[in-house]
Amino acid sequence: MKKRLSLGQKSTLLSLALFGVILLIWQLATLPDAQVVAADVDPEYAALMGGGTTTTASSFPTPAAMGQTVWEKLSDPFYDNGPNDKGIGIQIAHSLVRVLGGFLLAAAVAIPVGFLIGNSRVFYAALNPYVQVLKPISPLAWMPLALYTIKDAEASSIFVIFICSLWPMLINTALGVANVRRDWLDVSRTLEVNPLRKAFRVILPAAAPTILTGMRISMGIAWLVIVAAEMLVGSSGIGYFVWNEWNNLSLTNVLFAILMIGVVGMALDSIFGVLGKRVAYQE
Repeated sequence: MKKRLSLGQKSTLLSLALFGVILLIWQLATLPDAQVVAADVDPEYAALMGGGTTTTASSFPTPAAMGQTVWEKLSDPFYDNGPNDKGIGIQIAHSLVRVLGGFLLAAAVAIPVGFLIGNSRVFYAALNPYVQVLKPISPLAWMPLALYTIKDAEASSIFVIFICSLWPMLINTALGVANVRRDWLDVSRTLEVNPLRKAFRVILPAAAPTILTGMRISMGIAWLVIVAAEMLVGSSGIGYFVWNEWNNLSLTNVLFAILMIGVVGMALDSIFGVLGKRVAYQE
């Protein structure tokens, strides 16, 4: 009797097939054509691009070159040869420290204020105009002001992460608290549960899935923003690594950094996905 593949096996095979197609298209797109003598090409520029006095139709890295770079970078991710030559593990660690610093500061502000807004129509009406005005502002627009007032690039980057992480957590916390089932609140009121106990034993468990969703969104935005912030003012971190390698005209290293940004972002999102499932209410 023929054994049927499970849903997970089918999805895995499809993902592998798509990966193979992407590699094939990449390989075909980077196949070298007949070399053309480049008399008017600066030899130094040609050397930086990986060629000599001749150029090919494509200077984009091949999958083989990319694989070699991935192996070299991941075989020693924590080396430190000076300010502009650090391993990818060190660069990612610097970025994660900044992201977590700003994210935790935002959580410390957004969750209590969200509780307050969700529980009180008066506070919601009073604070909502400020939220609606400040929320659409790009986090990077705050960078010049942060640099002027804080006068420290590291702290300014953390402040920008704080700003971009604040609004999704604040809005989702207020939404989760406001949508707690009324009968649960009525029972706690009937039992004369004190406000602090009601907040931690009734409201927080009920609103936790929505709060975690806001934190998940905030973390995704924070990881996006830190790359741009480090490109502007960073002296370390994955964003600085991308910009530095572009200045060195190393497209292979730029692609490797982009891959690492995606992998780390997926890992951070997966962590919040697992936490969200753990706090989800199951009837």
